[in-house]
Amino acid sequence: MSMTRELLLLRHGKSDWETGTDDFHRPLKDRGKRSAQRMGVWLLQHGLIPDYVISSPAERAIVTAEKVCKVMDMGSKGIQQDSRVYGADPDTLLEVIAESPEGALRVMLVGHNPGLEELLDYLAAGLVPVPEDGKLLPTATLARLGIAGDWRNLGKGMARVISITRPAVLPSKFPYPASSGTELRDRPAYYYTQSSVIPYRLRKGRVEILLIASSKMKHWVVPKGIKEPGLSPRDSAAKEAWEEAGVEGEVSRSILGSYTCEKWGATCTVDVYAMEVTAIVPEEQWEERHRGREWVSPDEAAKRLKQKELVPMVQALAKTITGK
Repeated sequence: MSMTRELLLLRHGKSDWETGTDDFHRPLKDRGKRSAQRMGVWLLQHGLIPDYVISSPAERAIVTAEKVCKVMDMGSKGIQQDSRVYGADPDTLLEVIAESPEGALRVMLVGHNPGLEELLDYLAAGLVPVPEDGKLLPTATLARLGIAGDWRNLGKGMARVISITRPAVLPSKFPYPASSGTELRDRPAYYYTQSSVIPYRLRKGRVEILLIASSKMKHWVVPKGIKEPGLSPRDSAAKEAWEEAGVEGEVSRSILGSYTCEKWGATCTVDVYAMEVTAIVPEEQWEERHRGREWVSPDEAAKRLKQKELVPMVQALAKTITGK
């Protein structure tokens, strides 16, 4: 008895042609990111989470894959990047799909036109309804195919089109499970749970706190960001410390505290951890060096930090470390 399989063909989101970068590194527009996230929500709501995800490594494709997977709470570590997908013809795409695990019943391939449209037409033997605008797979559009056979033996006419879904027909806002019921928000639900870290070191018996300038360099902050799906809050905090401040260390097992802030049209909850810094990337290698970073005393940190909810946490951390 053969198992029912599904193939999801997803074209990358709308990319930005005005950045001046080469084709491979061309990024997504914000519109492209939101479209990818809406498609992820649609897949999640319909119980269509893929068992295996393959993506072109081109910037606009891999970011599309990451946005879709994060919304489905899959994280992005499991995405298989395959250079053959970039600029591939249908025969090459079939070779890539053929290497999918036998146990994967639903495979998602994130790639580019014209290869994806040609593959769709081939697998469905031309029995694909053509929209009025003549575009089978506009950006961030997903084709869902039922597959007859296994991944190694796909051929012409071995798929039936179950649906072709464009992001334009999906809700522009994202569902959020609030205590009062489902709310609609400007960003996916996971955006509103964040992790932050207060990096510190003990130098000559004194506690020092590492501050960094905000992204727009208007005030002083500590590393903070969205809790990454697929990562624990602690691991997510450590990731923010590395990406924003260029430091590594031991993140506390328990939180120092939490606070809320308003962003993306709603309230975000931020869990704050302490991190004893054990390594710091040299200034010339720090990707965010334009922001600036500075070691200061706890008292000075309390004066400079814009987020005043952090002040008692900094003070409590210093007292715990020194016992004073």
